[in-house]
Amino acid sequence: MLRYGYITNGLADHTLEQGIDLLAAAGYQGIGITLDHHHLDPFQVTDARLAEIGERLRARQLEPVIETGARYALDPQRKHWPSLVSSDAAQCQRRISYYRRAMEIADAIGAKTVSLWSGAAEEGIDQAACRGQLVKALDEVVTCAAGLGIAIGFEPEPGMVMESLADWRWLREQVTGPALGLTIDLGHLAVTESAPLEASMATVIEDVIHVHVDDCKGGIHQHLEPGAGQIDFEPLLQLLLQQGYSGLALVELSRDSHRAPELIERSIRYLQDAEARADSRIGNNSRKGTV
Repeated sequence: MLRYGYITNGLADHTLEQGIDLLAAAGYQGIGITLDHHHLDPFQVTDARLAEIGERLRARQLEPVIETGARYALDPQRKHWPSLVSSDAAQCQRRISYYRRAMEIADAIGAKTVSLWSGAAEEGIDQAACRGQLVKALDEVVTCAAGLGIAIGFEPEPGMVMESLADWRWLREQVTGPALGLTIDLGHLAVTESAPLEASMATVIEDVIHVHVDDCKGGIHQHLEPGAGQIDFEPLLQLLLQQGYSGLALVELSRDSHRAPELIERSIRYLQDAEARADSRIGNNSRKGTV
């Protein structure tokens, strides 16, 4: 069985404690904590607060992952800036320091994975320069992660320098540290990959250490709730089941905090039903092959 969770960027109208309790009550087994001003602000949170949250997570039997996609974490005017591909070395180091702090927080609350992305190219900077900068910066991040025993789940993100699975395959050849793995967002596949999506996903399945779940319609990157778009989740979940994937699959609905309680309930039921059908399909295929 797959283990589902929910990312707190879709719980912006709840305290972290409220979010933890809602997810545990709904039957989730994981939580992706997006470090932000309202949920474990990395620049303000104390060791005592981290110990308190870690204990609450253990009591509710929720496995945490640290997510670093807060829109204005480092600059109040520029979304997702600076990044690992920022041309200014000092600004890039600000992002690296932010990731170092994210790893410290992960270690403090018992999270084993920190998820992150490349960032978007700045105006006037070509892709080759961005890629070179990314490899250098990510090497530093992965080295730090290895020292702390933390895994880095790198997420290709539409519109960023690394946006597709082809980009990931290139990056994996450049950065070879064992602490680096792939965060795959099932909704992103419908934006950047060719159908059938499960065939594209199969090319990188052995690299997957973390999964985000959202739906998509018309190839538009908009993070719809599972079942509200056009993605057939059954073959994607089937592939994860067949691979023996043991990480978390976190629902990411960052634009829907205003209706989080209903989406928390509906999303896990939808995914559990889809998984049951996928599991049945695997069983049927297995039985067909028996003598």
